[in-house]
Amino acid sequence: MPPSPSRVPFRGWRMVAVAFLVDFIAVGFFFYSFGVFYKHIDADFAGASFWVAMGISVSNLVSGVFAPFIGRALDRHPIRNVMLLGATIVSAGFALLSRTAAIWQYYLVLGTFFAFGIGMMGGMASSKLVANWFIVRRGTAFGIATMGVSFSGMVMPAVAQWLISHVGWRHGFEIYAVGILVVVVPVVALLVVTRPEDIGQRPDGEDPEAPPPEVVEPERVWSTGEILRSPRFWIIALPFAAVFSSLSAVLIHVVPYAHDLGVTGYWAAAVLQISAGAGMLGKLVFGRLVDHFDARLAVGASFGTQIVGLALLLLATGPVGLVAAGLVFGFGMGGVIPLQGAVCGAAFGRLSFGAVTGLMRPVQVPLHALGIPLAAWIHDATGSFHPAFWTFLGVYALSCLAIAALRMPERSRAPHASSVSPASPSV
Repeated sequence: MPPSPSRVPFRGWRMVAVAFLVDFIAVGFFFYSFGVFYKHIDADFAGASFWVAMGISVSNLVSGVFAPFIGRALDRHPIRNVMLLGATIVSAGFALLSRTAAIWQYYLVLGTFFAFGIGMMGGMASSKLVANWFIVRRGTAFGIATMGVSFSGMVMPAVAQWLISHVGWRHGFEIYAVGILVVVVPVVALLVVTRPEDIGQRPDGEDPEAPPPEVVEPERVWSTGEILRSPRFWIIALPFAAVFSSLSAVLIHVVPYAHDLGVTGYWAAAVLQISAGAGMLGKLVFGRLVDHFDARLAVGASFGTQIVGLALLLLATGPVGLVAAGLVFGFGMGGVIPLQGAVCGAAFGRLSFGAVTGLMRPVQVPLHALGIPLAAWIHDATGSFHPAFWTFLGVYALSCLAIAALRMPERSRAPHASSVSPASPSV
């Protein structure tokens, strides 16, 4: 006789572990490895250095076009199927990338296989999975899941360098292709369940035999027009995009900034490593914070911590000041990704989470792309990063004001199980 649903261990934390793993591979294999592989790819495409360097940017821009369709697919179809298709596409992309012989082939693979596959395998898909399984502890779950992104940044550059040294970049990409098929595909196929109701459970592990709590505002499916007309959408999308653009620019330019201060070698690199390590802790802390306090307070705390870190960076004159700034700034930036997911889930619910995050991508990608070249241009024009960092401080301040205007829906701490449409996807 099979155990009753109430006696089956809650599967939500398995979904968090899957999201951690998939994000580690999706981001680590692609984004964090690219900087190491770049100069070796460039050597094979002599004279095309700029175009090789622009590869990830092009892939990200194209993915913004596809994102709304992927988001709706995640809302309407079993997440397992979408993730499996995405993993297969990314694996094929790495295999094809290893065989590119011309720059147009390189761009074709990045602009199709990776632009489609990365969001379907991880990122959007893993976020949707976590959002489906958690409501009360959604922030904590997102914080743990997205630690895979930070961990990949600490591990994968060294792995990529080892592969290049021993087998070359082309065989390295082939190993990535096989690794996805061997690791991601079976894990997703065996463990992923779209939502807890599919196996008789409730979000957060609530007892399915207990009386359902009263719902103040039942979850519903949002149409594309309703999402785009909602002030919540824009108040979430634009400040988070502006902050992500700013923090990306700071991270990319912090080592050159250290060099301008006369800090080179290990100490310059240590600022970036310390920021990444502090970011892992920040993901967990701010994720838990948003579970227990007003979402605006949690987001404001993350943005405010980054303001303090950036101010310390502007005041730094040597290695000690830079390390302190990196520690504070990295801790604050760790909250950005889990907080965006948690706030989107709280604002729009589980049923349209994929559609909302998918529509945010084309809105946010252009802003994401502005910060890094803007900081470089200001440095070239003035000979200093200080004006750029002061500009980003202003961006952070405006983002805090925008988030303060966010009005969240009234909800009980857990939704009625029947609020999930019976037409929603099954396992």
